[in-house]
Amino acid sequence: MVTRLHDGMRRVDLTGKAKGPSDNVSQEQFTVSMSHLLKGNSEEKSLVILKMISATEGPVKAREVQKFTEDLVGSVVHVLSYRQELRGWTQKRGPDPPARVQALAAQLFSEMDIQGGEKLPGPQQLDRECDRATIEAWVFRAPLVATFLSVVVHRGFLLLRSPLDLAALVPERHVDQERVFESVLDVPSVIYINSHLRREQQQRWRLLFSSELHGHSFAQLCGRVTRRGPCVLLLEDHAGQVFGGFASCSWEVKPQFQGDDTCFLFSISPRMAVYTSTGYNDHYMYLNHGQQTIPNGLGMGGQHNYFGLWVDVDFGKGHSKAKPKCTTYNSPQLSAQENFGFEKMEVWAVGDASGSQQAKSNKSILDVDPEAQALLEISGRSRHSEGLRDIPEAE
Repeated sequence: MVTRLHDGMRRVDLTGKAKGPSDNVSQEQFTVSMSHLLKGNSEEKSLVILKMISATEGPVKAREVQKFTEDLVGSVVHVLSYRQELRGWTQKRGPDPPARVQALAAQLFSEMDIQGGEKLPGPQQLDRECDRATIEAWVFRAPLVATFLSVVVHRGFLLLRSPLDLAALVPERHVDQERVFESVLDVPSVIYINSHLRREQQQRWRLLFSSELHGHSFAQLCGRVTRRGPCVLLLEDHAGQVFGGFASCSWEVKPQFQGDDTCFLFSISPRMAVYTSTGYNDHYMYLNHGQQTIPNGLGMGGQHNYFGLWVDVDFGKGHSKAKPKCTTYNSPQLSAQENFGFEKMEVWAVGDASGSQQAKSNKSILDVDPEAQALLEISGRSRHSEGLRDIPEAE
């Protein structure tokens, strides 16, 4: 990206006359390029991006844009790691580009509406030409492209006082454990999921449940995730595929569907994608236990016994059924096998902790220990202390 930025700046033509670029970057070229990249509209950004991709005037090949996107995502991850601004997240190291860097780049590239009509097989599609209008529309449609360019300039070169709020890009990671915990998420995947949340939910993520830390127990899962506000849940199946869902409301143990149309399902590996509500039904979230006539487990989308994502009460088993797509989210089969097994599951609360910490300020034992509350709900026993809480102290 250093070479690309340099080439892009020296290729900027300030005279309006078509002539070859110089080997050096003038102050005027630098100022115009930075202004376009950091403060410009989609048209101005697309001009510099095209010059960062190719020295030739006119359209570029789609494969050249694809390579630019991979370089951009890889540079962002490198810069954040080098500047120690990963905010608690870790990035796996290796000689080759991480698979999820490539997956995020592929997702961003897929946002481009390549001219030429019908979809062609991969290699042929990459031979399509992308003109400035195509790049401009892409920058507008995929805002992460402009954000990533800002990160590279502001954090990579430390040239300008940065107004960039990285908290909206990479959430602060909170794990209430002294032991080392390695999430199934890495930097590209958490950036991707976080970009689909509301701004107030992007600042920090708090680990509620991990099968690694809290055991393979459905009761533990229920006790730790109920009444904790919006959260992201993730699974890694035995084939190594990573997927999950965003629950926009607090989970509750009850025999009805819950949630709203801001919930979504997603895939992280082998490809990144988000699947939002279709409006076909309201089967967004489901959490139940202890019933004999309806399924017991955690589900999102679809219908009973045919969920888009399902974690069975027999923890470690689940299914993702979609023939051809999940009716609620229009998602395909997320797991490698329709009925899958898994070892790793995580649930992260997103946003301000005030909502989830409200229970701690009340004095009911059921509020202090949500696991006890969930276990009572699961067993079907009445909660006699419900409503018998102390009056909150005046602030």
